[in-house]
Amino acid sequence: MHRAAMGVYNCVSWYGKIGIVCGSGNNAGDGYALALILKEKGIECDIILVSSDRFSKDGKYYFNKCIEAEIPTLLWTKCNFSSYDILVDCILGTGFAGEPRGDCATVIDKINESGAYIVSVDINSGLNGDNGMAKKAVKSNLTVSVGTEKAGHHLGMAKDYIGSLTNCDIGIRITEKPYYLIERSDCVSVFKERRSFSNKGNYGYSALIGGCMEYSGAVKLANLALSALKSGTGVVKLATAKSLFPSVSPYLLESTFYPLTDADGSILFDPTEIDGLLRGVKTVAVGMGIGNTENVHKILVHILKNYAITVIIDADGLNALAKYGMEILKETKCNVVLTPHPKEMERLSGTGVEDILSNPVNTALSFAKEYSCTVLLKGSGAVVSDGNYVYISDTGCSGMATAGSGDVLCGILLGILSQVPENISITLAVASGAFINGLAGEIAEKDTNPVSMTSCDTVRAISTAISQILKKINLY
Repeated sequence: MHRAAMGVYNCVSWYGKIGIVCGSGNNAGDGYALALILKEKGIECDIILVSSDRFSKDGKYYFNKCIEAEIPTLLWTKCNFSSYDILVDCILGTGFAGEPRGDCATVIDKINESGAYIVSVDINSGLNGDNGMAKKAVKSNLTVSVGTEKAGHHLGMAKDYIGSLTNCDIGIRITEKPYYLIERSDCVSVFKERRSFSNKGNYGYSALIGGCMEYSGAVKLANLALSALKSGTGVVKLATAKSLFPSVSPYLLESTFYPLTDADGSILFDPTEIDGLLRGVKTVAVGMGIGNTENVHKILVHILKNYAITVIIDADGLNALAKYGMEILKETKCNVVLTPHPKEMERLSGTGVEDILSNPVNTALSFAKEYSCTVLLKGSGAVVSDGNYVYISDTGCSGMATAGSGDVLCGILLGILSQVPENISITLAVASGAFINGLAGEIAEKDTNPVSMTSCDTVRAISTAISQILKKINLY
């Protein structure tokens, strides 16, 4: 507790009137230890108790020391939270799950309404340390995680509650298998060296199979292809219903159109056409706006049975698997990447959305292990797993909550996976793609605003995001 408190002390520029709000567990103990350190440094503070008669064993030890040191202590009902310049949140720790109630809930509201600079110790009280979900939680200016960051700092609702996040390492050994947080430096490895003596074939031929009359989304289909090109692939073949050619072709400037036989705008399965499309192709993405039909499932089965390439399955491709059967995933020689959002994962796994949101890491991990694939479970933070390793990407922004954002992600993944070096794992490449997609979204939101932003803005920002990763420019 002392090391944790010292770590928090070193992370904050202390000023003005300080209140440390303490609950009844070990998180409160960190607060009591912090009060002692502040006292030793000549910084006055108050201890604000949510409860005056409940302490953990170790917390009680430090509380007694605070009493001996004559640090002012008061019950929250006697406190004017708005009178403090800094409030330190030490109410609930990372083990909390559920909804704060009673006095605890009221105190959280008062902290949020105080107008003070708020520091949360380890995690914001009320925020779940495993999944980042909350019914009610403290909104911090700064959260100081202790030992290591937790999944809940990066998933679910975490961005809505955590202003800034920093970690203090206090020498706690990690005993369980770790999750990995993707950072910019991790993404550099997924790009091949670009030599002057090269051509488009050196960076992979890729294919997109998507679109139908009902969900033609001509611009979105073009954005998909453009996203892949901006992310490194050498050639993109856009395969869609032949009848959609007049609407898509004006937007398809750099990619090749590959018409597929259709009936009333819905693609029909023709193995000869699929074989022609995939000739020389390293990576294919299937499912975006294609419609949830048995023909889509037949296309997937044909590819998964007869090829040993990388296959990204998204949107209606996922729905077709869920509806018509997923056992083919266990039989294929392909590297399969699934990109579900929670509702699509519900259809695939049979696990309800609420359960998926409450345990996203294990959901992705267990499904990937069972079906020998890589799962990218989408959300405000993405979880990527191959059934062995778990990667988390926390880039992205509220402006990306708009139609077509998933299509852009799929295009980025296609571009990266078509040219990723052989020594880089598919899972790391997918996690890097999620990071780049979110980073491009953040850049786009800064150039526009969260309300007006569209997926086209994210596409335009892909090159800037990759430039930042390759350190050609530095906007931050």
